[in-house]
Amino acid sequence: MNDDPPRRDRFATTRWSLVLAAGGGVGGRSKQALASLCEMYWPPVYAFVRHQGHSVDDARDLTQEFFARVIEKNFIHGADRNRGRFRSYLFAAVSHFLSNERDRARALKRGGPNPPRSLNLEGAEGEYQIEPRDELTPEKLFDYRWALVLLGRVLSHLEGECVRDGKNELFDELKGFLTGDSEGVSYKEVAATLGMTEGAVKVAVHRLRRRFRDLLIDEIAETVSSPEEIEEEIQYLTKAVSL
Repeated sequence: MNDDPPRRDRFATTRWSLVLAAGGGVGGRSKQALASLCEMYWPPVYAFVRHQGHSVDDARDLTQEFFARVIEKNFIHGADRNRGRFRSYLFAAVSHFLSNERDRARALKRGGPNPPRSLNLEGAEGEYQIEPRDELTPEKLFDYRWALVLLGRVLSHLEGECVRDGKNELFDELKGFLTGDSEGVSYKEVAATLGMTEGAVKVAVHRLRRRFRDLLIDEIAETVSSPEEIEEEIQYLTKAVSL
């Protein structure tokens, strides 16, 4: 895996830029940015809400209500890139939201701004049920889901690149070496399947891992406030997802 230090130019356009655009409150760019943020970050919010003891239906309503508030009340307006990680800001925001909602049984607002329809809350409970929630604090569960979302986005991006380059079969056979699903599978076995030499498979895996790391750095750079935080965040999220 490539251990080159993150380039500072990765911060030219970051997810914090998206956050700040979302906090603008007016215009098409702000609405689009808000929709993008909601789509990306609802899974850790749902898991956190569910872990607080709310029922499935209440957790769905509260998650949607939270993002409706994000859109309607412009919660993102208070975000400050200089305060550090967006992950930490969002966790604090949803914690504050739940503390305000704890004594009120609120249904999803009718007639107000709605979160994106792409929020797959129907599938959220299935994902929640297979998570190691009993062993995790609410904050660690939030970080666990955050890490899964981030790694899933990176893997999807990498797959898209491979498909674009006509290497979808290669990706399908080698992705297990990135996710850990190929444990016990040898390069020799994969080489026989792909009609490649064992050495060529090793080189391909190395390149795939390097590209995965580059994409991971790009993704993390969009949620932290400085280049110095990238490696620390990678290590933290790697630990979070291995729980």
